[in-house]
Amino acid sequence: MSDPGSPVERSVVLVVANETLGGDVLVEAVRRRAARGPIRVVVVAPVNEPSAGYVVYQDSRRAAAGRRLDRTVEAIRALDVPAHGGVFDGGPLAAVKDILALERIDELIVSTHPEAKSGWLRRNLLDEIRKAAGDRPVEHVFAEDGERGGPVNVLVVANETVLGAPLLHRIRSRAGQGDAAFLVVCPQSDPSESEHPDAERRLRRALSMLRGEGIEVHGQIAHPDPYTAAIQVVRDERVDEIVVSTFPGERSGWIRRDLVARLQADAGVPVEHVVVEATAAEVTA
Repeated sequence: MSDPGSPVERSVVLVVANETLGGDVLVEAVRRRAARGPIRVVVVAPVNEPSAGYVVYQDSRRAAAGRRLDRTVEAIRALDVPAHGGVFDGGPLAAVKDILALERIDELIVSTHPEAKSGWLRRNLLDEIRKAAGDRPVEHVFAEDGERGGPVNVLVVANETVLGAPLLHRIRSRAGQGDAAFLVVCPQSDPSESEHPDAERRLRRALSMLRGEGIEVHGQIAHPDPYTAAIQVVRDERVDEIVVSTFPGERSGWIRRDLVARLQADAGVPVEHVVVEATAAEVTA
């Protein structure tokens, strides 16, 4: 006969999610599991490193994941379930392996977007997590279409026009329409060079200006081909909208390569084109 004063033995459930953290479907999955018996929850929010490019403002990516993590832990604790968590670099598989090596974990709940929007599923990470979990049960829950644990993700593709007044105005306007986070990708001008000081200078300046206005934004120097750079991001993480910024007409090599139409055909999300005249390509601070 157990001692009534002894602590309750709780199963330990590892919750793995990032952009779907805080969503109703995930919290409901934890509630259902808690109804079957006492549990303690460990939440991990993996931050994916981009598949290519140099992260210029990686702290904002971690900060956004941290805010989602805090909301989720708070929601789980509101169910009278003990919970704690952390943000992990290196992607979901590495995070799961680290936690399994460090803590006793009895079962897992993995939350993703539906397949069409989930970079984790496109990279077969769920199968890899199941392998890492071994005999531990793994429940997979999909966030509902339209449900977000965080802001709308807007991918901005620009290089020499990244400081253009029309593009900055469009970003500010979109941020003013509702909760939105921006990833600004600047394709390398010269792939033969290991450093890109001009592009990095422009990007850092744009990020500094926008973040100073309270806009959630991060950025990276990426693959020299703008189509490849954009599609890599779409495959790696959730993207809800794309904004492409170019010079006008024949002044733009991107327009000559039909970049906007190709992304509209292949990205699976709305693509907007912002034209920046050469005279407006760099605003004053």
